[in-house]
Amino acid sequence: MNRPTVLLDPTAELAPVARALSARPPSLDGKRVGILDISKARGNVFLDRVDELLAGRGITVMRYRKPTFTRPAPAVLVQQIAAEVDLVVEGLAD
Repeated sequence: MNRPTVLLDPTAELAPVARALSARPPSLDGKRVGILDISKARGNVFLDRVDELLAGRGITVMRYRKPTFTRPAPAVLVQQIAAEVDLVVEGLAD
């Protein structure tokens, strides 16, 4: 049975904004994948493994890190990521 995907926004919005999912690429071949570490303890352990698996498939991986998990990523970092990669994996914790 297919259940609908439910995404929860962790930013404490009182009235969550409906957001459509981004289109998934048919393949990761030739794509540059960014990995964003939000700076939670041990999140890098999971993301290191994701990096290893992607790189093992010949996918170009670029790593990024937020200064702190308590705030959104700085606009400069978001712009850098958008300019440098085709898609992003963001590692959350807890």
